[in-house]
Amino acid sequence: VVDAFSRIVRLGEGLATTGRLGDQAMVRTIEALRVCANKLAWRKVGRRRLVATEACRSAANGDEFITRVESETGLKLEIIERETEALLASKGAEPLIDPGAPDTLIFDIGGGSTELMWLVRQDGRHNMAAWTSLAAGVVSISERFGGVVVTPESFEAMRASIRPLLGAFRDKVIAAT
Repeated sequence: VVDAFSRIVRLGEGLATTGRLGDQAMVRTIEALRVCANKLAWRKVGRRRLVATEACRSAANGDEFITRVESETGLKLEIIERETEALLASKGAEPLIDPGAPDTLIFDIGGGSTELMWLVRQDGRHNMAAWTSLAAGVVSISERFGGVVVTPESFEAMRASIRPLLGAFRDKVIAAT
């Protein structure tokens, strides 16, 4: 790592209720992307892949936002499919996996979705045997269950809504192994 930058922008804020990316969320995101564009230019990064995920996939104005980002920052984002997101997340986690581990479970929790990947060790490498993408991320779940104040009741409701989705993933893992 030669440089780093992190900013929580909550691009999908309000998406669950409106079906669209909100103006303020887009402004926050573009401001953060300007910083990224400057860092990429300063470091003279030539090869890159810039991706957008769940918020842009599911928003009615996702494509418009991508066009706006390119116009305002020069960055050309690609809206990727769920499986591609899972593959990229598993590749990104690869250096963190114990090479001797027989199996590995990876969670990639985003704002609008969560990807789960089950990797099995074959021929000295970890390969993805099963994956799923849940339309349940930090922003989408918190908004669906009342926002920032989490009561024991709302927390249990969150768990109850996710549990069946995890059961379906468990069944995929069992079938793959």
